Order: sequence, then structure tokens, then C-alpha cells
Amino acid sequence: MYAVPGVPHEMRHMVASAVVPHLLERSGKRGTIVSRSLKTWGTSESALSERIAGRVDTQTNPTIAFLARGIEGLVVRISAKGGSIDEAEALIAAEESILREELGDLVFAVDDETMESVVSDLLRARGWTLGLAESLTGGLVGSRISDTPGSSEIFRGSIVSYATDVKRSVLGVTAEQVVSAECAMQMAEGARRVLGADVGLAVTGVAGPTEQEGQPVGTVFFGLAMPGREPEAVHTRLPGNRLLIRQFSTISLLNLARLRLLDRPGTGIL
Repeated sequence: MYAVPGVPHEMRHMVASAVVPHLLERSGKRGTIVSRSLKTWGTSESALSERIAGRVDTQTNPTIAFLARGIEGLVVRISAKGGSIDEAEALIAAEESILREELGDLVFAVDDETMESVVSDLLRARGWTLGLAESLTGGLVGSRISDTPGSSEIFRGSIVSYATDVKRSVLGVTAEQVVSAECAMQMAEGARRVLGADVGLAVTGVAGPTEQEGQPVGTVFFGLAMPGREPEAVHTRLPGNRLLIRQFSTISLLNLARLRLLDRPGTGIL
């Protein structure tokens, strides 16, 4: 959606819907502009750009733009102009099909969908519940899940085990290093057990400003425990400041859950 100076974000769609057709009519080019956003996660913005460079370099109508939106992911926005809404949407649908073929599991949502709404829907479809154990994210994952309509059906709760002694006394962590794969798995298993959930997710790491246990800022471990799979941990090194590391950790943890709930390989992590 195009930015309109002085107009709140939530009103821009209405303004664009009214203004764009008027401008096109005045210019002698009647038509409609429609946009669709494919939300992605699991690769860098530069790698994503390279992956679909062939489509971007040859774009005319539709056009393709990239938007980095932190905790909302990397957005590939498709915009098309047509003589009618149906014509513009047909152009977008054709381009979306090509992009989805190229991007595969990187695409997790469309338009107003979020990572947490997608994960919640996947859990609901299986009849499973979710329990969280959070360290460096400080409850951010649980906040995102609980903001999703209907979350009470699938969300058991989040244990914000920020301090080491809480990890040990509440979650039963015995790992010597709390910034480690072993700790992440034990946290996930602990969340599942203590909260009586089908799926346990956990995150531990270093958001900064200084290193911890010899691990540099940006070091993050994700843990997952769910029916039918051995508990697992995934390690990554995230870029950015303290806020971005916490945001990237949140969407990455949920993306790992999304892929496993879809029985997909890979980690879905930057």
C-alpha cells in the first residue's frame, strides 16, 4: 500500500481505493490497482532478493517490492493494475503461483495472517495444545500467541524462566550451560510437562548488550518437544540490536514449530 502523508496507516487502504481510480481516470487510464503480501521467513533479505531476482528484473505488471518488517517477517508485495478488480487479481494470482513455486516453505502467510495465527491454526487442526518456556524473549512469544483470536483453545501458557535458578527449579533444567542446545531441549520438555501441553517450545540465548557464558550477543538456541518426534534443539546467530534479536527469536521459534507441524524438514531460521 502506498504511503499517504498525514494519513494513519489503517486508513491508507481506504484513501488509496478512493484516490487511485480517480487519478487513473483523470490520466485517461481507467483501472484498479490491487496488492497482495506474501510473508516469508527463514532466509536473509539479500538471499530472498537473489532467489527471485529473475522475476523482479523483468517485472512490468504486476510489480514486486520487498519490505522488511521485523517480527512480521520479510514481505514480498505483489501489485497489479487491471481494468477491473477481477483482472488485477487474476494477474496477482498468476504471479503469486510462480513466486510460491520458487520460495516454497519460506512463505508462511498472506496479507493479514501472522506467524502466530498460522501456528495456532495448525495446532488447532491437530487438536494439540502449546506450552512455552522463554528466557531472552521475556514473554514476547506468549504475548504474540495470546493476541491471536481463539488462542485459549490451544495455548496453555508461558513460563518466563529468565533467571537460571528458575530454569532449574521450575523447568527441571540440569544442563551446566543455560545458553546451550541441551538447555533449550530441557526447557521445551519442561514446558510440555509442567503446563500439560502437547507441544513444548523454548528459547534461550544472549540478547545483549554483553556476552553470557562465553557466548556472543545474538547467540540463540531453540528447543522443541512434540508427539511423535525426538526433542530437538536448533542453534543460530541472529543480527541486530537487543530488540531485533528478541523479535527475530520470536518469529524464528514459531517458524520452527510451523515447519514441524507441517512435517517439513529444515529449521526455518535465519
